[in-house]
Amino acid sequence: MSKKQLLYRLGQIVLVLLGISFITFALVMLSPGDPVRQMIAGNEDIIVSQQEIDALRAELGLDKPFVFQYLDWLGRALRGNLGFSYMVKKPVVEELMHSLPATVILSLASTLFMLAVAVPLGIYSAVKRNSIADYIVRAMTFVSISIPNFWMGLMLLWIFGLKLRWLPIVGGSVNLRNLVLPALTLGIVMAAKYARQVRAAVLEELNQDYVTGARARGMSESHILWKEVLPNAMLPLITLLGLSFGNLLGGAAVVEIVFSWPGLGYLAVQSIIYRDFQLVQGIVLWIALMYMIINLVIDISYNRLDPRLRKAGR
Repeated sequence: MSKKQLLYRLGQIVLVLLGISFITFALVMLSPGDPVRQMIAGNEDIIVSQQEIDALRAELGLDKPFVFQYLDWLGRALRGNLGFSYMVKKPVVEELMHSLPATVILSLASTLFMLAVAVPLGIYSAVKRNSIADYIVRAMTFVSISIPNFWMGLMLLWIFGLKLRWLPIVGGSVNLRNLVLPALTLGIVMAAKYARQVRAAVLEELNQDYVTGARARGMSESHILWKEVLPNAMLPLITLLGLSFGNLLGGAAVVEIVFSWPGLGYLAVQSIIYRDFQLVQGIVLWIALMYMIINLVIDISYNRLDPRLRKAGR
């Protein structure tokens, strides 16, 4: 990727973030209900005087026209100030940084488990195409893909937490014992999808002319598979892996809620319930930024890994 292309992509990221920030701000601020009343009362059924509401609305600048509210927020955001979360009584940036490590740990653990299971299964299924082993792998992955994350999580909780009592049922803190079940829940479903994609990619490469030529030259099947097929098959899977990891970094909200894992997904759900618009805005921007940065890294890695793109000057 040339310097000009990199600058162009960075400009796209800035424009997309501006668009997402405006849309998110509009959806939160123009949604039904009074965010100021929600800030004061939370989910408690208490009486709030109109004087309190008006005073806080003026303090936060929410009595201004919508466009001016957004421009005020944008000006602060450009200086690194995403506002103050009334739900957790902290600056938004501080709370995001507090929840980020838990999400990163869960994302890495789930991705590593997925790769350890999906890549060998996908390769084995492709090599043993239409055998009994292949049919078993395809059936298992089909069933796993069909299972929702929350149901998988509840079943793992019931088996390993309630029945066997090997792992805690309620999390709430970041440690190895609390990590196992949410990582398995995300990893199993991801592994099923990725195994099928690995199988399809390897099969496609095995049917290429260069594989026939390599066999004609007397190369061993193991050499063809590991030295010729896999490097080519893995390239298109990098994009899928990057998107999966970006989704995890955005916060697997349902799984984090099921296991009380204190990550960004759990925080996002809570902030929406309490209509903490400053925190919602910050989380949405973080998720969008992670997706775009990962996509940029993937594009750069393609140019590094694929010699055809380097020769074309792309």
